[in-house]
Amino acid sequence: MGFIRHERQGLVYHTAESLGRADGVAHAFTTRLGGVSQGDLASLNLRSSAASGDSQGNVEENYRRLAAALGLPEQRMVLSKQVHGAEIRLVTAEDAGKWLWRPGDYEADGLMTQETDLPLVIFSADCIPVLLADPAHRAVAAVHAGWRGTAQGIVSRAVEEMGRAFGTRPADLLAAIGPGIGPCCFETRDDVPEAMVETMGGEAEPFLQRGTDRWTVDLKGLNARQLTLSGVPEKQIDICPFCTACHPELYWSHRRMGDRRGVQGAVVVIR
Repeated sequence: MGFIRHERQGLVYHTAESLGRADGVAHAFTTRLGGVSQGDLASLNLRSSAASGDSQGNVEENYRRLAAALGLPEQRMVLSKQVHGAEIRLVTAEDAGKWLWRPGDYEADGLMTQETDLPLVIFSADCIPVLLADPAHRAVAAVHAGWRGTAQGIVSRAVEEMGRAFGTRPADLLAAIGPGIGPCCFETRDDVPEAMVETMGGEAEPFLQRGTDRWTVDLKGLNARQLTLSGVPEKQIDICPFCTACHPELYWSHRRMGDRRGVQGAVVVIR
């Protein structure tokens, strides 16, 4: 399995073969290409105008273009205020359009639903986007896994919450781990590996490499391992090979660009 590049109406995005096996589920991992934003935010910035300095009109048009390219109901997109935590929110039609077309009233780094035509959107700029689909129960989830969320086991929690809410069995889940910073570029001091070991014990060690005075951390590998420890078969997990810091022509990277940047997104929906 792997990732497939698409270009539609000028918008460039990738899909994962794993989630492509889920009938009635559409998904995408966007790049920075295909929108109307300018300058440091060019061009498909999906970050709210208040957070990025982009115009609200540009952000809204970028979401319209994303919805048009994927055939999604733009007014029903559901976003969240992401806070690098491990909260997984069950969203319903009552949440349609929140944090985009109308004010939001919750914080969460994971969204899940069993409702049709309710696209779940999370965004990132080095953090790891993870999409989950349960074909047996027609349920999906979108997870923003930064290092803090990873250290709190957010993807494992998403699997647990899907089981609690929908009856999801981990063995049925299809997973896609999208573009994010790779171990080639994610260097840290002791706090990050210590947090991972506290959560995962020895299971974290293969994804942590000690250098002279810093560590390199494989966040994608850590999240994939959390999924397999939760019971998701390894053969049902796709991992995007792209490092956001290595590919500024495709992605924004907080580590590389600082705050003068936009964000890419990941979206999943039950049709």
